This record gives sequence, C-alpha cells and structure tokens, in this order.
Amino acid sequence: MLTTSARLLRVLAQLQVPGDHTGPSLAADLGVSVRTVRNDIATLRELGYPVGASPGVAGGYRLGSGSRLPPLLLDDDEAMAVALGLVLAASHGLSDAADASMRAFSKVVAQLPSRLRPRLESLAGATVNTPLGSPSVSMGTLPPIAAAIHSREQLRFAYHDTTGHETHREVEPYRLVLRGARWYLVGWDLGREDWRTFRVDRLRVRVPNGRRFRPRPEPEGGFEDHLVRSLQTASWQQRYRVRLGAPAEVIRARAPAAVEVEPEGDDACVVTVGSDDVAMVAKYLAWWDAPFEVLDSPELLVEVQLLARRYADAAQRPLGLP
Repeated sequence: MLTTSARLLRVLAQLQVPGDHTGPSLAADLGVSVRTVRNDIATLRELGYPVGASPGVAGGYRLGSGSRLPPLLLDDDEAMAVALGLVLAASHGLSDAADASMRAFSKVVAQLPSRLRPRLESLAGATVNTPLGSPSVSMGTLPPIAAAIHSREQLRFAYHDTTGHETHREVEPYRLVLRGARWYLVGWDLGREDWRTFRVDRLRVRVPNGRRFRPRPEPEGGFEDHLVRSLQTASWQQRYRVRLGAPAEVIRARAPAAVEVEPEGDDACVVTVGSDDVAMVAKYLAWWDAPFEVLDSPELLVEVQLLARRYADAAQRPLGLP
C-alpha cells in the first residue's frame, strides 16, 4: 500500500496527462477506493493545485492552469525528450534562453535516475558549448507568432531586408521553422500575393493582429520544401546554365530542390545552378557524374578549364609511392 504522500504524487502524475480522468480509473490505477481518490483530490486542492471536476459518465477530474507550476513527474522517455529540448533551446536560436535552459537542464539531470544521468550529461557537454554563430531571437518574439498561426489570424509586422530597408507586411502565418540556428516564418504575403519566407530576427510584430483567415493549400512540396528553396535561391547573385548528358529524371533524383532541371530529349537536360562562387559551381559539376557543356558563362568555362588542367597534370604524374 502506498503512503499518502506517494499516492498524492501518483494522482498528480496521472492528472498531468491531458484529458478527464474518472474516479474509478484513478482508483484502479492506485489500488484504492473511489472515496480515497476523492479525499486525495481534496488534499491536492488544499495544497493549491487547481483540480477541476466535470459531472456525468464522460466526466472526471482535470488539472487546470494555476498560479504556479506543479512538480512534473516524467517517465524515462519523457525526461529524455525534455532534456533534449532544453539543450536545443540553450544552443539554437534563442538569445535569452541559454541561462534559463541550462538551469532547468541541471535540475532535470539532478533528479534523474542514475541510469539516465550519464547519457544526458555527455549530451550537454557535447552540444551546448558550441557558439550560435548567427543572429538569434528573444523568447518573447516567438509566442505571438505561434499564437497567430494557431488562431489563423493575419500577422502584421515591420521587416528589414539584408540592406536594412524596412517594409510593412501583412501575412497569413503558417509555419515557424528552425533551420541552421535561425528561426523562419513561412506565410502568404497579402501584398505580394505569394508565399514568402521571413527571418524572425528581422521582423517586429505589430499588435493587434489582423482578421482571421481560411487556410490555403500548402505550397508545392510543402512548407519545409518551400523554405529550403527560398534559402537556396535568396542570395544568388549569378545563375549558370549547363547541358548535361543524362536524362532529366536521373539528374532530378540527385539535384537539390533549388536546381532547375529542363529535359532536352530523352538523354540530356539543361540545369540552372545559382551561386555567388563560380569556382564552387565548377567543382560541383563533377558531382553529376555526366558529360556536360557550359552554355552561357565565360567565367564558369574558365574555372572548368583550370580544373581540367589540374586534373590532367595530376593524372600524368607517377604515383608517389615510397
């Protein structure tokens, strides 16, 4: 038989699972009577926990929101998930979350069973000391955006681009995405009448939000694919067209989403590759593993010729074996 204190903690753990919990189901889990469960619920209320009750066959007890956070009782998988989330919050994209996240992480680790503690301590030591290396956002920035996404309300904000130019946007927000230690918002820009991707560290939300909206069909490939394409094409200063001696379907299977592939008969295609570094494009072309022809860039052809001379020179040298 559990002691009263141990039983109260078990009841509290059960109530932390969302949904209504009937008296008979709680009594069966604890091995006590329904009357004992009612007494335990009354004790929790006296201790300040907001336990509500709904009548009827489908009713039961539910733990509501109170003025303070009750102790969380986690199983092994839940504890690991919480710890991983705290590590990510400390090292990715939130400027003022690192200290609070690591304080919470240390509390979680201190209460863990000995079998779990070494794994999580090694995880923290391996990940949280890495510099962020990119602009971050404050914890107060994300909740208003997430709330607008959840309630399907238009979001109004000021946005500055890479040059510092500021514009005022009205957007239907759909996704917040963390990628490469940066937070991005994917939404439908009402002024541009198209899908757009915004860096969250460059926007300043205005209140109140705009009107509610009906969800649109997702962009081709989904929100995540749209974000990848946006990031891969956003800063390209040059685009290079190259004919490849391989079928378009073969190249599409190897190509990133941002590379355009146009069929040219059954056994060839034309790809358009964007980059700020022409030398990198020349090196990248070898990865296709197909004959190719540069179509419209003398600068790219010069870099290809330079690589060709280097490879030809290396091929003529004998192996440098001892």
